[in-house]
Amino acid sequence: MKKIRRNPQEELGTGSIGSLLLRLSVPCVTAQIVNMLYNVVDRIYIGHIPDIGTAALTGVGLCFPLITLISAFSALVGMGGAPLASIAMGRGDKPHAQRILGNCFTAILVLGVLLTVAVRLFSTPLMWAFGASGDTIGYAVDYLNIYVLGSVFVMISVGLNSFLTAQGYAATAMKTTLIGAGLNIVLDPLFIFAFNMGSPGAAVATVLSQAVSAAWVLLFLLGKRNQWPLERQYLRPRRKVLGPVLSLGLSPFIMQSTESLLTICFNVSLQAYGGDSAVGSMSILSSLMQMVSLPQQGLAQGAQPLLSFNWGAGNYDRVKKTFRLFLKVSVVFTVGMWVCMQLFPQVFASIFSSDQALIAATAANAHVYLFGVFANGVQCACQQTFLGLGQAKQSLLLALLRKVFLLIPLIFILPHFFADKVFAVFLAEPIADILAAAVTGTTFVLWFRRATAGK
Repeated sequence: MKKIRRNPQEELGTGSIGSLLLRLSVPCVTAQIVNMLYNVVDRIYIGHIPDIGTAALTGVGLCFPLITLISAFSALVGMGGAPLASIAMGRGDKPHAQRILGNCFTAILVLGVLLTVAVRLFSTPLMWAFGASGDTIGYAVDYLNIYVLGSVFVMISVGLNSFLTAQGYAATAMKTTLIGAGLNIVLDPLFIFAFNMGSPGAAVATVLSQAVSAAWVLLFLLGKRNQWPLERQYLRPRRKVLGPVLSLGLSPFIMQSTESLLTICFNVSLQAYGGDSAVGSMSILSSLMQMVSLPQQGLAQGAQPLLSFNWGAGNYDRVKKTFRLFLKVSVVFTVGMWVCMQLFPQVFASIFSSDQALIAATAANAHVYLFGVFANGVQCACQQTFLGLGQAKQSLLLALLRKVFLLIPLIFILPHFFADKVFAVFLAEPIADILAAAVTGTTFVLWFRRATAGK
């Protein structure tokens, strides 16, 4: 007897919310954890290079703002298009879902090429502006000039992967990052140590791994399992299609691109007050923060198809139940990570370096910088639900609140009130985290009650 295959899209509207969230989120969280390895495994290997590890680690850390910016443009298109395509499918409009996918594919190709050219032309002045010193500039530029050659691959594998998850194929989306990151872990020591290429070798390994991930995504989108076939007739950009995509994607773009701006602000201030040691410490702490934020993004990606599809289908009770479960899991995770990082900061810092002085400084700074991590669960759940429900304006404003309106000013204001300037710079992070979570949670509860009143 032929087995009947269930349609993942139909299950979003009828299946158990707990089971669906688990099934969709586990692959997404796994994928984000593995994706995190793309960003941190290079630093782990580089930080342990004999003699030059600390300087090379600091130099590569200076590239983080541009690496984040490339991912931000991926989110602008992918996280803007995938929820809208899912909402369209919830309404039964398959051609429009295909049109969104096709336009997003074209936009990613164009943006990827433009970013590659721009960064290659201005890599050296950018690294000086981001807080490089004479000891770290060479490592930063060498790594960046190679890494940016894979911009198109990054944007395809990250941006278009959202369309796999939005269709309910979370396990397939997870394989995108599993394949690439697994390959990166294998190739990194080969190019860094065996071929004696140092930090540029790490960049080469990453580019090759990203190319394989991009190929995997494209094979799926061109295959028979894709419910929104990527067809030539939908590739031509249209303002009516890309306008709403970019509008909704602006929120995650702001969230990630302002992360780049934040890193620059931190590095410039820390270079002024604490030199390369403080900047190196920040390189490690930003990686630790990714250990919190990226799994949360995976959880959000798992919840997004449930939220978007049922919102589009008018199943508001399922939207409420999905949000409540999303919030609970997000809060439990961030509180757990907060406890671990406050109790064992030296253990986490030692993952990235064997320099005992750098480990000790990072552990001390971690108690301050990571103090507000527990509040991020509320911030993520509420803001990402706004995004999943297509509420671009609210999501954007709340994205701007924490980073642009609170954190960036605090980075430059607080050092004027403390004798320990480095401590003051790191203190800006937890203050902004806690205040932003309080405002975001209150705003979401008030809006959500009005939007679902009587439904």
